[in-house]
Amino acid sequence: MNRHGNRYYLNKADGKLFGVCSGLADYTGIDSIWIRVAAVMLTLFVSFITIPIYIVTAILADSKPAYLYSDEEEERLLRKIRRREARSGRVRRDLSEIDRRIANVESHYSASNSRLAAEIDRLR
Repeated sequence: MNRHGNRYYLNKADGKLFGVCSGLADYTGIDSIWIRVAAVMLTLFVSFITIPIYIVTAILADSKPAYLYSDEEEERLLRKIRRREARSGRVRRDLSEIDRRIANVESHYSASNSRLAAEIDRLR
């Protein structure tokens, strides 16, 4: 029933958020979809205590060791990591562009413009 011994590990390769539900699915042998449905149902209908339990489990549990991943799972995990890195690179570039544009606007408004100053003095 338990594919990876008798230890619980976070399964980040199949995980949606932190891998808590997919790790529990690996541990129990139940499909991860049913674990996720049960977690949502417990949260909505029983108690919101499942949210802190989920977060604490994500913090305290060990990640699944690399030697326990199959080649397919490992490749899927590497693809997910590469996508995340590419996304963070795009965000960094976008933020750099926004930062540059804000600096241009700031320098335009804070720089002394003698023609504008003369025109304002004429209006007084």
